[in-house]
Amino acid sequence: MLVLNALAPVFLMIALGAWMQRTEFVSAGFLREANRVTYWLGLPALLFSQLVSSLHQASGAEKLLGAMGLVLVAGLAAGYLVALLLRVPGPAMGTFVQGAFRGNLAFVGLPIVFALPNVPVLGGLPLHAAAILVVAPTMVAYNLGAVIVLVASQHAFGWGAIKPVVRQLAVTPPLLATLAGIGFAAMGWTLPHAIAQTMEALGEMALPLGLLGVGGSLVSVRLGASWRGPVGSALLKTAGGPLFAWAAARLFGLGAVETSLLMILAASPTAIVSYTMAVEMKGDEQLASMTIVVSVVTSLAALAACVATFPH
Repeated sequence: MLVLNALAPVFLMIALGAWMQRTEFVSAGFLREANRVTYWLGLPALLFSQLVSSLHQASGAEKLLGAMGLVLVAGLAAGYLVALLLRVPGPAMGTFVQGAFRGNLAFVGLPIVFALPNVPVLGGLPLHAAAILVVAPTMVAYNLGAVIVLVASQHAFGWGAIKPVVRQLAVTPPLLATLAGIGFAAMGWTLPHAIAQTMEALGEMALPLGLLGVGGSLVSVRLGASWRGPVGSALLKTAGGPLFAWAAARLFGLGAVETSLLMILAASPTAIVSYTMAVEMKGDEQLASMTIVVSVVTSLAALAACVATFPH
């Protein structure tokens, strides 16, 4: 029952977003604009408010962050290895690797974790707060890693490659909100009640709107005839990711709840924004869009297995 209760709301919201876009229940640009509001306002408000209220409880979270960092590195290495085995063309290799390690933590991983009991983890930190503390810096690493692998596949390393990395990071709202939240909490400041309530309300809209946006985006992606690359990249993300997370959790000596948290985040499907990044960085657009679709399908089974490991 826990698996159904945690996964059904997430995937039903994704399906609803796809239905709304497919049937033109909403205009073609509605979900895209809603996604923009979520990305620029809702998600930053969620990250900022959660960090301000929970960062002082973050003792012990270093192990969680270290394990998640190891999962990211393992996903990168495995992505390149499998890309070579599948003989993915050089210009498309960055797109393949990005799809294999960059998960949709904010709009799929977090809603699933938030549907689980908010039990204490390391140092007494509540599970939901721990998830935010892991997700926020991991999203920063995802952005940086994605730019690097996409630039590398174009054989464009050099001083000129630094500019797109810096530009991408400088205009990433979740990164700015993360840095602001950490700084605010480190100074020991508290938000005025009215501002805190406003931020909380904005944050609460982020997850449902984000899920609707994911569904709407799936309808608009372009599919092609070649499935070998997308299936390989998607399976690395949704099947390989949880295995890497389990191994990393064992290495860091994490408990059952912390292990389940990492596995759920690692099993999240490829981030929708990876398609946008592939387009902007001259990657393989078709490979990126197909990987997203396949990963959403395969993540259902992977996430169900991961949620089933949660102690209850």
